[in-house]
Amino acid sequence: MPALTSLTGLSVGAWLVLAACALLIGFAKTGIGGVAMVAVVLAALVLPTRDSTGVVLVMLLTGDLVAVWTYRHDVDWRLIGRLAVPVLAGIGVGSLFLTLVDPLVLRRTIAVILLVLLVLGLWPDRLAAHRPVVGVAYGGLAGFTTMVANAGGPPMNLYLLARRYDKLRFLGTTAWFFFAVNLTKLPLSVGIGIVRPDTALIALVLAPLVLVGTAVGRATITRVDQVVFERLVTVFVAATALYLLLA
Repeated sequence: MPALTSLTGLSVGAWLVLAACALLIGFAKTGIGGVAMVAVVLAALVLPTRDSTGVVLVMLLTGDLVAVWTYRHDVDWRLIGRLAVPVLAGIGVGSLFLTLVDPLVLRRTIAVILLVLLVLGLWPDRLAAHRPVVGVAYGGLAGFTTMVANAGGPPMNLYLLARRYDKLRFLGTTAWFFFAVNLTKLPLSVGIGIVRPDTALIALVLAPLVLVGTAVGRATITRVDQVVFERLVTVFVAATALYLLLA
C-alpha cells in the first residue's frame, strides 16, 4: 500500500485498480447499487484507508450528479424527507466513532448490522417496513455506515427492497438520498482530513471513467428483470457483510 496519494506516488497497478473502481461506482449509481461496495473494497487495497475513503467519496459524488438527473422523475421525496433527521444523526455518530474506535471494530460492527438486517429481511411481514420507527432505524444505520466506511448503500437497499420499490423508483430514491448524504459528508470529511486536495485530485482525474460507468449502468438496467434486480442487490449486500466480517 503506497504511503503517498499524490498523482506521482501511485503505481501503474494502483491506477488500474482505481480505474476499475471508477467504472464500478458509475455503474452502481445508475445500475446495480451494491456494486459500489466492490469499488470501496478495491480502493482500500491500493490506498491507505482514510485516503481511499476520501477518493471514493468524491467519485461517488461525481456519479451522484448523473444519477439524480437520470432518475429525477422516479423519486419518493416523502421518504427522503422522513429519513433526513435519523440520517444526520447517524452521520454525526459515525464521525465520532471514526475518531474513537479502531477500524477493525468498525468493520465488524457494520458487518453484524448488515447480517442482522439480511435475516430480518427474510421475515414474511413486509408491512413492518412501512412503520415509521423502522424507517428511523434504517435511516440512522445508513447515515452511520456511510460515514465510517462509505457503506450506507446496503442498509438503504434492504429498506427499499422491503418496501417493494420497483427498480426505477428504487434507483431514483437512492440516487437523491445519497447525493444529499454525500454532500453532507463532504465538509465533515474535509474537516477530519479524509478529503484533501491530493485525494480529490485523484478522484477528479478518474471522473471520466465514472461517467462511462454511469452510461453502462443506464444501458444495462433497462434489460434487467425486477426479480433479478432484487436478488442481485441482496447478493451484493450479503457479500459486503461477509467481507467486512472476515477481512
